[in-house]
Amino acid sequence: MTKLRVVVLGLSLSSSWGNGHATTFRALLRAFADRGHDVTFLERDVPWYAAHRDLKHPGYCRLEFYSDLEDLDRFRDTIRNADAVIVGSYVPEGVEVGRYVQRVANGVVAFYDIDTPVTLAKLERGDYEYLSPGLIPDYDVYFSFTGGPTLEVIMGRYGSPAARALYCSVDPEAYPVLDREKRWDLSYLGTYSADRQPTLERLLIEPARRAPHLRFAVAGPQYPEGIEWPENVERIDHVPPDDHPAFYAQSRYTLNVTRADMVRAGYSPSVRLFEAAACGTPIISDIWDGIETLLEPGHEIILASRAEEVLDALATRPEDQRRALGDRARRRILSEHTAAHRAASMEQDLHEAVRHRRQEQPFVLAVES
Repeated sequence: MTKLRVVVLGLSLSSSWGNGHATTFRALLRAFADRGHDVTFLERDVPWYAAHRDLKHPGYCRLEFYSDLEDLDRFRDTIRNADAVIVGSYVPEGVEVGRYVQRVANGVVAFYDIDTPVTLAKLERGDYEYLSPGLIPDYDVYFSFTGGPTLEVIMGRYGSPAARALYCSVDPEAYPVLDREKRWDLSYLGTYSADRQPTLERLLIEPARRAPHLRFAVAGPQYPEGIEWPENVERIDHVPPDDHPAFYAQSRYTLNVTRADMVRAGYSPSVRLFEAAACGTPIISDIWDGIETLLEPGHEIILASRAEEVLDALATRPEDQRRALGDRARRRILSEHTAAHRAASMEQDLHEAVRHRRQEQPFVLAVES
């Protein structure tokens, strides 16, 4: 296909601290560049990411920073001349950024929502932090972290001309299977979220209380000091992406916990689901509609809603069955859910939007003077 010049304005590419966007963008854009496309990433320069940057010079795209909306105008020509411009969810002043892009860009404009159920819940209560209903019809494509019935909501209720599922994914080269001594029976990797905490309490903290002979770990920033962690739960403040494979390799099982809005919407897999599976680590997950379309329950993933089910999995599954579960999940993810799969899907949707936009351009007959 024809080479595309793409500009992405996302939450962060440079820092994985406290967000899942960076690893998603890194895997997707690396794979997209590998397909021969030219990528520029524009990131708002904010203190909390600037202080925790773990990727300063990506080799697969141009990374630039802007300080505010006025400073973004330095990149006006880059945005205007791009074949496609993609604005991500949770971009600071995202509504204003979206308006600016829609006004300036000559090419396709798209929105990539890595938080779709959260976004739609915010729109329903009139919270337009980074997206407003008025912007949606003027995005040529709405790439959605969530698939299933939610795509019809985005098109039917909010007027998107084309809502397309673009799940998170994994870069297999960055998430290999490693041979490490097992340090924990069950681990969890994720930034604190108030709506995830009850599930984490039910599926990890309570099992830890009931099984003091087992070892657990919770890794991720921003957990409140008031949480009472059992003594057999190790707390790790942050694990950078380069260390994720080793973290998973040291876990007999790892836990997948989904935000409440995403559970309600269904079809909203976390990037951690793909990453852990790529590392061959067996996954215990909470339950939501659509998870069975990604991994087969009981065969490629264990689903649990109660502490007893978690403890049963940890205590009764023989070691060979545990490894086989992880191996099957890894094969499934690598065959359907890598960054290369997502990049090919995004490429196809962007080319389709480019063709559609060109067909809609009015033909103007030149008048001889």
